[in-house]
Amino acid sequence: MIFDIITLFPEMFSGPLSESIIKRAQDKKLIEIKYHNLRDYAEDKHKTVDDTPYGGGKGMVLKVDVVDRALRSVISTHPEPAGGLRVPPLPEGRLGGVGDEEGKKSHHIILLTPQGKRFTQDKAIELAQKYDRIILICGHYEGFDERIRDLVDEEISIGDFVLTGGEIPAMAIVDAVSRMVPGVLAEGSSNEETFMQKNEKSEYLKEYPQYTRPEEYKEAKVPEILLSGDHGEIKKWRENHR
Repeated sequence: MIFDIITLFPEMFSGPLSESIIKRAQDKKLIEIKYHNLRDYAEDKHKTVDDTPYGGGKGMVLKVDVVDRALRSVISTHPEPAGGLRVPPLPEGRLGGVGDEEGKKSHHIILLTPQGKRFTQDKAIELAQKYDRIILICGHYEGFDERIRDLVDEEISIGDFVLTGGEIPAMAIVDAVSRMVPGVLAEGSSNEETFMQKNEKSEYLKEYPQYTRPEEYKEAKVPEILLSGDHGEIKKWRENHR
């Protein structure tokens, strides 16, 4: 799985995506994360990536021409992704992934924006299963030129709150999707995690309570059932407490 992140602040990613499970996944070549500085695709001497909005208003808006050039350059850097599907010459306008006869796409472009569809565990699984390469565009400032929406496959939001930019949402998506890539986690280790199962109402189940030594701490004790050795009853207890 390849992640391409288009951002004004690539240095923000060096810590969070260079540790723990994500670092090991990169070391094993199960995932690859590339960072692309949006300013590299500005053509004026000041490296301008934004401008004031038509019609007036506060803030600055990211320019469609700069983002368009960035996408075209990023897409062309891997003409043959892991799945083997070649990217044809890029048309004008929308740059979303082109499917093969089995529906597999060469790439999938995601715009990180408050107007996007809410990111869920189901979406993380879908992205991991359907695509070999995901391109994430991180917003900043006041927002995007509306025409940028015409260049992408979908828009995603991680929640109804305001962040400085799209970098933190991009980190969250890379982390969640990477965990669903085969080989990143030990086989079966994610099956009982929070959001990995649903009840009969199609509601996500949270993970059951967990305990370890000491058996008693400041008068708080481990539930007796977990010490009983009765695996059938323990299983029932855990299901009832999810």
